[in-house]
Amino acid sequence: MARKKSSGGNSRTERKGKDTGKKVRKKVCVFCKEHVDWVDYKDVSLLRRFMSDRAKIRARRVTGNCAQHQRDVAVAIKTARELALLPYATRVTSSRGGGGRGRRDRDDRGDRGDRPDRGDRGDRPPRDEAPAAPAAAVDDEAAPAPEEEVVA
Repeated sequence: MARKKSSGGNSRTERKGKDTGKKVRKKVCVFCKEHVDWVDYKDVSLLRRFMSDRAKIRARRVTGNCAQHQRDVAVAIKTARELALLPYATRVTSSRGGGGRGRRDRDDRGDRGDRPDRGDRGDRPPRDEAPAAPAAAVDDEAAPAPEEEVVA
């Protein structure tokens, strides 16, 4: 049985058009507005405006730069990174709860975390005892010396 399309405004069945709502205003290129000839790689405070908190270069649609100035900003940021004026990446510490510890944290401290001691497993000698010498030890004197080839 087919459903009839109701003329009432049921919000679940009607779709909103792309154009409904607020108008999005296009961002203006900062460099074009100020008539900047070239982007200076030494102006670190300006370049940081076009980088994320993890030191990634922001996209054109985010910054509002025109295509040419976005390329200039990218080159300036890369040059400043090369000269150690800007970082390639920054470490961000997580703000999550400290319930679990990572494997690296456990290994750096040398402890075994919360795991209990496994005790003697019986398949190998304890660590403080020296391992037994192999039964078929070969003396260096008894082994024949390798013969050298004479090249004519």
